[in-house]
Amino acid sequence: MKSLLFKFTTLFFISTFFLISCSDDDTPTNDDTQSQVEVNVKKDTWKITKYIDSGDDELNNYSGYNFTFGINNVLTASNGINTYTGTWSIGDRNSSDDSSDDLDFNLFFASPPNFEELSDDWHFISQTATKIELIDVSGGNGGTDYLTFEKN
Repeated sequence: MKSLLFKFTTLFFISTFFLISCSDDDTPTNDDTQSQVEVNVKKDTWKITKYIDSGDDELNNYSGYNFTFGINNVLTASNGINTYTGTWSIGDRNSSDDSSDDLDFNLFFASPPNFEELSDDWHFISQTATKIELIDVSGGNGGTDYLTFEKN
């Protein structure tokens, strides 16, 4: 009987040790965040709801435009009359760090000038299935730009 009690107690302590020592890390990695953002932006169309360029509100430059983040990283902005095509991508600035702070949302438009302003490697402030808030701190003049996309 003592042998059976000893085995049961030993098994209990070993099981408890393994349960305590196993950690369940649910922290999303850059790969998880990147994949989720890519899935989200490819759904439906988006509009810019905020664009602050070094303190100046320039949202009116993008009023009425719907943005489509398409396959092969094609970015399209259209207001029903004008259509501009650019590119988009999401990349990790520092592959050795899994912090979502290191993800960039890269946008590029070759023209017209007000859409060229969007061309940058934006950093995520926050992102959900319906809203993406971005920031860029300029290395040249030190200005801070804010860009927000919201799903239509």
